[in-house]
Parts: sequence; structure tokens; C-alpha cells
Amino acid sequence: MSTVQGKDHIKLTTDQLSVEELTTLVTSPTSGAISVFIGTTRNNFAGKTVLRLEYEAYEAMAETELRKICAQIRERWEVENIAVFHRLGCVPITESSVIIAISSPHRTAGLEAVRYAIDTLKATVPIWKKELYEEGNPTWKENKECSWSS
Repeated sequence: MSTVQGKDHIKLTTDQLSVEELTTLVTSPTSGAISVFIGTTRNNFAGKTVLRLEYEAYEAMAETELRKICAQIRERWEVENIAVFHRLGCVPITESSVIIAISSPHRTAGLEAVRYAIDTLKATVPIWKKELYEEGNPTWKENKECSWSS
């Protein structure tokens, strides 16, 4: 559906993520909206105190799946530029583990596309997280949306 020729920016990194970097990448004079999702590490899960998260990925396959998501978004919505950055390694409390930014001529398309991007990423992209708790017993977590989940 997208008639605008935009760019896809995909990155898996151990570096801290920057909302400003992503919004700068997607900013365009022909877009009137930038929609953003930021996933951060919270300090609790199911009554346990979370100390940090650790992420691992099958990087080549994850990048391929992220590019597929961008292509699917372009088929469904009129968007211009898409940026999806995901952190790997240790992500402390309050820091971002994933940021998605999408520019679009109008807000509705961008907002819907961002929601689709995060939901589809969680369901299809081979990125795993381990929660480390104050009480010990770190746990590898599988996204409940994950297509290969039992």
C-alpha cells in the first residue's frame, strides 16, 4: 500500500538504544507523524524482583525476520521510514530493549504499523530473553505470542 519510497533501518546491538537516533533516522519532510514504541526493562515480574534482562538472538535470522516485518508493513500501510532496533546482552532496569519508530504522512497508519511491528516481532523474531531475579533462579522467557511456543 505504501506509495512513498522509504528506508528500513534494522539494528541488533549491545549498545544502549537512543530514541533520538531512531526518530532522526525516520524523520522526513513528507511525513506528518512519527510513531514510536519503546520497550523497557521493568523491575518486577509475577511478584519477583527483576535485576536485569539478558537477550540473545540468532542474528542473521532475526535481521531477515525484521526485514520481512518491514515489507509486510509497507504492504498494509502508507508509511515512509521504518527503524527497528533491538538490544542484545544485558539490559538494566529502565533501559530500552527495543525501539520501533515509523514515519508516515498521517498518524493512524504509523500508529497501527508500530503496533503490528512489535506484536509480530514478539511472535516471529528469534530473540530470547533471560530474566535475572533478586531471589536467584534466572529464567529464560519465551514470548507468549511466539509462533514456535508450545
